[in-house]
Amino acid sequence: MASLRIAMIGYGFMGAAHSQGWRVAPRFYDLPATPEMSVLVGRDEARTAAAAEKWGWQETSVDWREVIRRDDIDIVDIVTPGDSHAEIAIAALEAGKHVLCEKPLANTVAEAEAMTDAAERAAERGVQAMVGFTYRRVPAATFARELVARGAVGDIRQVRAQYLQDWLIDENAPLTWRMKKELAGSGSLGDIGAHAIDMAQFITGQRLDAVSGLLHTFVPRRPVLTESQGLSGKGGDEYGDVTVDDLALFNARFDGGAIGSFEATRFSTGRKNGLRVEVAGSKGAILFDLEDMNYLQYYDATAPADQQGFKRISVTEPMHPYMSAWWPAGHIIGYEHGFSHQAKDFVEGIVSGEPARPSFADGLQVQRVLDAVERSADNHGVWTPTA
Repeated sequence: MASLRIAMIGYGFMGAAHSQGWRVAPRFYDLPATPEMSVLVGRDEARTAAAAEKWGWQETSVDWREVIRRDDIDIVDIVTPGDSHAEIAIAALEAGKHVLCEKPLANTVAEAEAMTDAAERAAERGVQAMVGFTYRRVPAATFARELVARGAVGDIRQVRAQYLQDWLIDENAPLTWRMKKELAGSGSLGDIGAHAIDMAQFITGQRLDAVSGLLHTFVPRRPVLTESQGLSGKGGDEYGDVTVDDLALFNARFDGGAIGSFEATRFSTGRKNGLRVEVAGSKGAILFDLEDMNYLQYYDATAPADQQGFKRISVTEPMHPYMSAWWPAGHIIGYEHGFSHQAKDFVEGIVSGEPARPSFADGLQVQRVLDAVERSADNHGVWTPTA
């Protein structure tokens, strides 16, 4: 069996998740090629080496440009902050490497457009590019899309999407790259709001075409974290400006006629990872909740009145999406499994030649929604088209 040799650029939280996905996928799925964890790339040589040893990468480098030029690399996996996505992805695609890039695709629409153009040119040479909206690959979320496509909820009327976290409620939490616009692009809006947008569009099969938004920053200044304090430090006496949003609220119109409401915040006290998408239609409703990720709630409005009520479906049967490779029915899976599903789908797409999804074009469309929300918020919530 052929191997697909991977270079992963970046080694933070997403680096651990992607490493788990690459390592586990070929052990549970019969893949048409074997992903090989060849090179881990980071800026700090010692930290990169420690991460590589922990996660199972064969070698390390501190020069991503040199790695991309190597003939023995087939896939470039990008898990760096958003400000470097465009440069790395475009260079990798032009070098003939398949590219998996974490979301959001870029920090600006212009960057995302350039990346999408590069991906379309590369596709003509059989080179694949995919953006990592991994929550699409939670079996219950994929099953929700299938039910909607079958007509289980009828004509879609309303969509409510939330992504609620609370890890920034401590005002003394240090200023990190995720709170700097030049590095992150945006705050809650792009970091987690992008997931809510993609999931709502994925499940409904409709796209957002206009938004009315509000952005707010609760803590405008935070202590600066010094190198010696490490990631667990509380910062020192020096303070820096938070230049992104802490809360994003917006209403939306979908191109299929549905109306949506969206909320993304890292200040929702008590909520750790609360991604919820509810779709209400003329014949029923569906609710996906990431904090209860092995289940899907379904309401059948066509049932007799004495039998109506939300039904909790255990999405663990072998006929459910992705589940046949895992455990017996009723045995749940977790957060990390989505990354194995992502690795599986990308490898299969590369070998078959079928375009990988979500594509860079899909990522660009989400980027345009993020941009429209920001422009709307800057203009007192005026309705703003996403195109």
